[in-house]
Amino acid sequence: MNNKEIVYRWIDEHTSEITGLLQKLIRQPSVNAYFDEDPQYQCEQKAQETLREFLNEMGMDTHFEYPDAQELKAYEGKPGYYADHRFENRPNLIGKMKGTGGGRSLMLSGHIDVVQRGSKWTHDPFSGELTDGKIYGRGAVDMKGGIAAMTMALKAVRQAGFSLNGDVSIATVVDEEAGGMGTLALMAAGHRADACIITEPTDLQIAPLCRGILWGKIVIEGRAGHIELKQGDWRTGGAVDAIEKGLLYLRAIKNLNQDWAITKEHKYMSLPCQINVAEFHAGEYPTTFANHCEIVFDAQYLPREKDENGLGSRVQKELEDFVAAVAMTDDWLKENPPHIEWLIDADCGETLDDQPFFRTAVDSAREVHPESGIEGIGFHTDMGWFCNVGIPTMNIGPGNPRLAHHSDEFCPVEDLVTCTKMIASIIMDWCGIAQ
Repeated sequence: MNNKEIVYRWIDEHTSEITGLLQKLIRQPSVNAYFDEDPQYQCEQKAQETLREFLNEMGMDTHFEYPDAQELKAYEGKPGYYADHRFENRPNLIGKMKGTGGGRSLMLSGHIDVVQRGSKWTHDPFSGELTDGKIYGRGAVDMKGGIAAMTMALKAVRQAGFSLNGDVSIATVVDEEAGGMGTLALMAAGHRADACIITEPTDLQIAPLCRGILWGKIVIEGRAGHIELKQGDWRTGGAVDAIEKGLLYLRAIKNLNQDWAITKEHKYMSLPCQINVAEFHAGEYPTTFANHCEIVFDAQYLPREKDENGLGSRVQKELEDFVAAVAMTDDWLKENPPHIEWLIDADCGETLDDQPFFRTAVDSAREVHPESGIEGIGFHTDMGWFCNVGIPTMNIGPGNPRLAHHSDEFCPVEDLVTCTKMIASIIMDWCGIAQ
């Protein structure tokens, strides 16, 4: 039996400990403070304390660090900075296992915060209930399952009797669900490693990139008038239906998406970047032409499109130019040009396939789970800042990401165990087993 087989056997024999850790984390609610939630469930510190106790028992050196917006003011205008975010009782947790020396270091990272409970649960969202091979609860997939897997992967290597050449650190952060200021603080504090794994749910796929996300609102003005009466020319005071103008933009967005499907694709993404319309708001009364219209959209961008600050200003400009160009096709809109109000710019990151950690992560993970494909993540993860400071980063985690934020969110135990083995394999190959 080789070294890895010994570790995998230890993991199989301690499945209940892996599931037990995930259940403990779920039972410490850690809803992000910026969600409209009962304060009793906004307990990121308690969840971090639960994990810290576990890491201490593993023999790791641990400490808390509390992000501070004032101390991070130099990062204003960069990813993850929000001047109004507060971090009382919301610490990052950093644990470190020193290697014997001479090996490459690895950071295992994830966010401890979760979104609000939501509705229509048939299982208690904070029970960690285990039923039919699935662990239910808010954060089971996003992403306490990944935190449990990465923690137990390191413990398995150590408990199976092996020491590592390289250092391994575990860093769990707050605030990812509200913009990522926890990871910004982690990087600003100078924490570094030769590589990083983020255990966001990937359905056991290997994700070397995540896309950036822009939320925006196209604001279109019309002119109210009685909807049942014939209207004169708008130049002489006639009504202008903002809904009609909004539909003009919806058609134009559909055409632009056809172009983006060609120009904004990536070999590791199953879907190209698109402008997805999420909300359409217009009108005041059934008898009145709409005098105002708002189109809320979600647009994605690729790491190659990032600006010098690591954000999506270039794509913002592209969309602003698009809105202006559409306006030029309509006399009313020429005189009353719509504009975009920007809501969110969530950054992105990528580890190129010519980097050594890319190959190590893929080969090591596939030793355990040959079916794992290489597929980027369409949603935001915290990998952007790691990549920005030169840390090659891969996303590998248990559970179906489509279950994130859902009622009855769950993580399959089988995925949890398999992911623990995959990460253990990467740890041993990247950091090296001490002889």
